[in-house]
Amino acid sequence: MTKLYLARHGETDWNLEHRWQGHADPPLNETGRAQARMLGGLIAGFGIESVWSSDLVRARETAEIVARGLGLVVRPDPRLREVDVGEWSGLTMAEVEARFPAGAERRRAGGLGWERGETYESLASRSEEALLEVDALSAHRPVLVVTHGGVMRTARRLADCSLADWLRIGNCELDVIEVREGRMRWLDSTRGGLHQQVQG
Repeated sequence: MTKLYLARHGETDWNLEHRWQGHADPPLNETGRAQARMLGGLIAGFGIESVWSSDLVRARETAEIVARGLGLVVRPDPRLREVDVGEWSGLTMAEVEARFPAGAERRRAGGLGWERGETYESLASRSEEALLEVDALSAHRPVLVVTHGGVMRTARRLADCSLADWLRIGNCELDVIEVREGRMRWLDSTRGGLHQQVQG
């Protein structure tokens, strides 16, 4: 059994501006770096023995700040990236509405809004593959995985949890997933706590 601590990356300016990021690569801002330091303090006693991250700079920089305090190195993996939002990348929802009204309507109806990006099925497939590989390589030791909201939402679904009570995850907040014999089970979350400390 492996315990995976899944953390969303720290804040970027695009988060503040409510821009779709996807595979775009904006860096952390100063708040994001402070959030990463607080995350490092939070997990210092969790017995983390390896740190993995998305290869996008906002996740990798978050992971490196945490890993430095643990005396560990970061193992980046592109399969842990956010979903690719195609032509929506860098846009606010208001800009999407103006430029791609048909896509925005599809999104409101529960479908995929962008046309040139990635499906959520593709995100789920690569996320599951990556997380199960992390489990296989961890020797059942606790692992930190710094990733993105889409991957964390996917992991919750893979753990057979309903998304009916899903709360949007803040920057540097955690979900805790147990992996046993190739199956995931959701254990816990820090929803609201760490994020509110930094923002307040």
